[in-house]
Amino acid sequence: MNEICEKCKEKMNKTVLALDKEYTSIRAGRANPSVLNKVTVDYYGVPTPIGQMAAVSVPDARTLMIQPWDVSTLKEIEKAIQASDIGINPNNDGKVIRLSFPPLTEERRKEICKEIRKYGEECKIAVRNIRRDALDKLKADKKQGNLTEDDLKQLEKVVQDHTDKFCKEADDLAAKKEKEIMEI
Repeated sequence: MNEICEKCKEKMNKTVLALDKEYTSIRAGRANPSVLNKVTVDYYGVPTPIGQMAAVSVPDARTLMIQPWDVSTLKEIEKAIQASDIGINPNNDGKVIRLSFPPLTEERRKEICKEIRKYGEECKIAVRNIRRDALDKLKADKKQGNLTEDDLKQLEKVVQDHTDKFCKEADDLAAKKEKEIMEI
């Protein structure tokens, strides 16, 4: 198969994987350490992820416990969580920080589902942009005489098949995450 098609498939796959990773960081009403993935703490002048400076555990379904290895960083971790967009106030008892996840309201679930659909749509747009770039490169190759008309048509079909496959994956991921949010 053509190198352009392989690169196209690889980029589309990375786009869908990024969507999946984005979905794991969406707070779904139950404690999940991945909600802290985007939170960084100013640790001696270096932005550091919480997971690299503390043990994060899930003592029960609605609580996250953050136990820093260096107790002097408790205040910085607390500030970073408050400044982040996860929407939970940390409880600091001097040794550990607890995050209590409240149950989601129906309104909040619908907001989260809108967000999920928006991310899914953005992913599909990115996949279609990758398709457009690949098709432009294939047409340029044909103009240079590197491809025949038949080869071009065949490769365009391959690129379209990749596009359809990855757009369906994005839709499936969005539907799965929406179902998870609405069932909690």
